[in-house]
Amino acid sequence: MIIPVLFSGCANTRNAVYFSDTKSTEYNSSMESLEPVVQKNDLLSITVNSLNPEASEIFNAFNTSNVRSVSASNTVSPATGYLVDQDGYIQFPMLGRVKAAGLSKKALKNHIEQELLDRKLLLSPLVDIRYLNYKVSILGEVGRPSVLTVPNEKLTLLEALGLAGDLTIYANRNNVLLIREEEGKKKLVRLDLTSDEIFTSPYYYLKSNDIIYVEPNKTKIASAGAARQWLPLVLSSLTLVVVSIDRLTR
Repeated sequence: MIIPVLFSGCANTRNAVYFSDTKSTEYNSSMESLEPVVQKNDLLSITVNSLNPEASEIFNAFNTSNVRSVSASNTVSPATGYLVDQDGYIQFPMLGRVKAAGLSKKALKNHIEQELLDRKLLLSPLVDIRYLNYKVSILGEVGRPSVLTVPNEKLTLLEALGLAGDLTIYANRNNVLLIREEEGKKKLVRLDLTSDEIFTSPYYYLKSNDIIYVEPNKTKIASAGAARQWLPLVLSSLTLVVVSIDRLTR
């Protein structure tokens, strides 16, 4: 029984290493599709500046919603920002309901700036938009399964795994599952971290609300199964020993 286990361990060592076949080379980073699209329930920070700071204040004073955020320590605090409602709109000062869902940040920024100009509310308005709920969830065989908040709105798969404490030794590195929702549909993609093809994958850069699930490898599953099989026998044996000792001491 020992020899097959040893050979099995040697054979699986290669699967425990990232990019085992990678040689020195260069890869072009594709950032074309990285610009996220605003979706329902997104929380946006929208800051307005202009040549007249006093006139701009009214637009920034309303940069607060009734939404409450919960941190990793379960601390509840009010969240500032514009919440995109179920119809895809935000309620913006002086402009009323503004369509946001389905637009990129740049498109929404340009739209608000143009509306402020057309209605002669501000001179040379400058709008800055940021996501306040840009997050990625990491589950499964990682050091610290968690929900990561991404302030710079740019995160690679490897960076996310690093922030989650890296993969454990029992992680299946060649079958990592990425779950992404686009246009109301969930997309499931399998990624191989033992191959250098991950660097040219369109899923190398993560998007907001992506979920990464790292499944256990066969060794973890086999050891768990063996434990379930042997545990009742061990408990029964211990019970028998305790009963025997008790009888002998009477």
